[in-house]
Amino acid sequence: MTEPPATPSFRASLVQMCSGRDPDRNFTDASKLIREAAAAGADYVLTPEVTNVMEVEREALFAAAEPEEKNHTLASFKALASELSIWLHLGSLAIQKSADKLANRSFLIDPNGKIAARYDKIHMFDVSLANGEIYSESANYAAGSEAVIADMPWGGLGMTICYDLRFPYLFRTLALAGARMISVPAAFTRPTGEAHWHVLLRARAIETQCYLFAAAQGGTHEHGRKTYGHSIIISPWGEVLAECADGPGIITADIDMAKLEEVRSRVPSLKENAAFTVSAPEGESGT
Repeated sequence: MTEPPATPSFRASLVQMCSGRDPDRNFTDASKLIREAAAAGADYVLTPEVTNVMEVEREALFAAAEPEEKNHTLASFKALASELSIWLHLGSLAIQKSADKLANRSFLIDPNGKIAARYDKIHMFDVSLANGEIYSESANYAAGSEAVIADMPWGGLGMTICYDLRFPYLFRTLALAGARMISVPAAFTRPTGEAHWHVLLRARAIETQCYLFAAAQGGTHEHGRKTYGHSIIISPWGEVLAECADGPGIITADIDMAKLEEVRSRVPSLKENAAFTVSAPEGESGT
């Protein structure tokens, strides 16, 4: 485990959006909320998954998703981070990776407007829900293969996206590798959000003894699908520090890293990763 950070506290804000099909309009909507968060004293601001475009039609999605090196939305957000002198974390953007695949990519931008870290979503959301909704993220997006921890003034930030939340081994791996905070930008559906959003996030925070920052999409989008919202900040003890409801907005909380060290000293569950095997039970033999 790494040493505690030299800067023990900061203010975090999460931006909740209802992104549509137009990247320029989405940037305008996001930037207003980011400015509001910065005006409230935020040092770190996180936006939701697919901040730049929410689209279900493949052709329109690919038309909106520019490659990273030519992405004007990303360039605009970098300039905004520099102007406001904040750590601006784009939960994810749809980024053109090849002719037939996109990347669902998270960008952490430092206060100088430089990309400090990037993460491609590992676990693809390929599910059929009971209400008839079908999602096949892997049809359009290429899965990432590397876990990422970004260095920040307050400690390591483990980066995840949405469906990654259902895979606890990723979160424990990040915590054991030095993460003290974990980001979970998301676009949870209404049915899965109502059933599992809060319990999964609180469980991951308790298991990893990390602060969790989960900025979400929330509302009814242009294409008709509904996302759950409820952006949330959770402490390493599993406490809800701030939560949004539905629709666009921001939430803010003061983060005290000394409390994280206190939690980890009280319940040292990250100090040991016990080795064990799984075997079938042995029954009695005989006739």
